[in-house]
Amino acid sequence: MKNIADFFKTVWSKRELFKKHRYLYTLIAFVVWVAVFDQNSVFRDMIPDMMLSKRLEKEKDVYLQKIHDDSIMLNELQTNDENLKKFAREQYFMKADDEDVFIVIEKN
Repeated sequence: MKNIADFFKTVWSKRELFKKHRYLYTLIAFVVWVAVFDQNSVFRDMIPDMMLSKRLEKEKDVYLQKIHDDSIMLNELQTNDENLKKFAREQYFMKADDEDVFIVIEKN
């Protein structure tokens, strides 16, 4: 019981310190409230943004790899006529004048 009484005496003796810096304490309490407890808190906004940025970084890596692969394919198509003919036949079902093209669709 004596410890509780000493605690309250200590707090009561420091009330002048609170009165002197009451605007600072109010400002600190407001910042903590806005940053942590408010509906539009900083932490509630930060977490989805961090998750979104990680997902976008992964997508960026995938697209950079696709760009690299496509640039290699483009270089091959521009430099070698055989690769160009092969690509046209496989992707666009083009044919030479003296051939027939059969499209086989496999059913699972």
